[in-house]
Amino acid sequence: MSDIQSEIQADPAVPTTPTVRFADFGLSPDILRALNDQGYVHPTPIQAEAIPVVLQGRDVMGAAQTGTGKTAGFSLPIIQLLLAHANTSASPARHPVRALILTPTRELADQVAENVKAYCRHTPLRSTVVFGGVDIAPQTAALRSGIEIVIATPGRLLDHVQQKTLNLSQTQILVMDEADRMLDMGFLPDLQRIINLLPKERQNLMFSATFSGEIKKLAATFLKSPVTIEVARSNATADNVTQTMYHVNDQTKAEAVSHIIRERKLKQVIVFSNTKIGASKLARHLENEGVNASAIHGDKTQNERMAALEAFKRGEIEVLVATDVAARGLDIAELPCVINFDLPYNAEDYVHRIGRTGRAGASGDAISLYADKDERLLVDIEKMIKHKFVRAELTGFVAKPASAERERSSGRGADGRNGRGASSDRSTQHTRSAYTSTPTSRKEKIDPWFLKPYEPTLAAEVDSASIAPAGGSIKPSKVKLAALLGGLPKN
Repeated sequence: MSDIQSEIQADPAVPTTPTVRFADFGLSPDILRALNDQGYVHPTPIQAEAIPVVLQGRDVMGAAQTGTGKTAGFSLPIIQLLLAHANTSASPARHPVRALILTPTRELADQVAENVKAYCRHTPLRSTVVFGGVDIAPQTAALRSGIEIVIATPGRLLDHVQQKTLNLSQTQILVMDEADRMLDMGFLPDLQRIINLLPKERQNLMFSATFSGEIKKLAATFLKSPVTIEVARSNATADNVTQTMYHVNDQTKAEAVSHIIRERKLKQVIVFSNTKIGASKLARHLENEGVNASAIHGDKTQNERMAALEAFKRGEIEVLVATDVAARGLDIAELPCVINFDLPYNAEDYVHRIGRTGRAGASGDAISLYADKDERLLVDIEKMIKHKFVRAELTGFVAKPASAERERSSGRGADGRNGRGASSDRSTQHTRSAYTSTPTSRKEKIDPWFLKPYEPTLAAEVDSASIAPAGGSIKPSKVKLAALLGGLPKN
């Protein structure tokens, strides 16, 4: 493999390229019709640079900020290249898998699949998505019917390969989307297995918002003379996103999130947590504060996650508390704000988190909360994005006393009387007197049958008399003792 790379640079400040139109790339009228249906006329910088290179059959490493249209940057030229093999035959053999798109998460896979399906709408090409957490039977049926473009997560893809419902021997194009996240999630062995299943001669594309040293090492193992396309500085954040860092006490972060949502009157916001437990706890806290919130993380079923995401897109849920894995690649149109409840352990995740807002050239806010213990994480982020944050204090925020917060969350008032004042005193005194009163003061009626002494029945007396020997004395029966090991010896 050659490590020689050519580079293409573009201006990151321009959200679209007005002088270039999709029609200038020589795309099929069917593709242009699908783009016109969605109102797309001018490509974004990553699309303008990537589409011609992919159409030439070159391998590509594409780095662009999240929300700049990477999906269309690789899917549109793939569809154009596969149109040469498109047909309307009903035979599955005429529709082998020719393009494979790998994503790290189910949500991102589903999102990419929706875009590819929309772009293929007026063509005979077939596409489907396969990921875990859902019934495998419908996916198997779709694959057996013949599919040209498969969007998949690595684990479920290998499940289908093992069950022989998927054949990759005719795959011509491999795409790795969000490749850095796939490495972070430990997919490297799966990726290597998948690569070994593919033909040696193929086109390889890697797209991501960030490219670490590990990603470049992986790329060197299977990319052939790749063209590196960067429309922004490596690991950079979007200029149209306002980034703010608030210093708060670690114990009052949940209250600070509630304060920010109330003060800014936010009706659609994603809050990021580092842990699944933390996401669930924060969602419950916001619900107790009267905020319509829901959590998505790895412990939720795929149906629960998709239902919460759809409700959030429709505006039925105001706050979506998510972990990095669950939220990677989510595309929410005109999302005004994201909040980092926890600073990410991996500095590159900061770029992906705040990339959920300010998409497609729109403006957005990225608010992060950090405590004293998070200073090292904050410095790592500053080093990666080459930007020094101004540490600010959250104005107007007064945290509740810790004891009052604990009592309120447990249903007690500040005076520890269950929040009912003097009436609680009377109820407490009544309860105390009930416990200290004598048994004779109890008014409950007791059935006298329960107070009678035990009297053996006549049948029991007859049985005991028949068992007794004539001499009148009963010898105690020999009690068998079980051996410690192996049970009792056999006679």
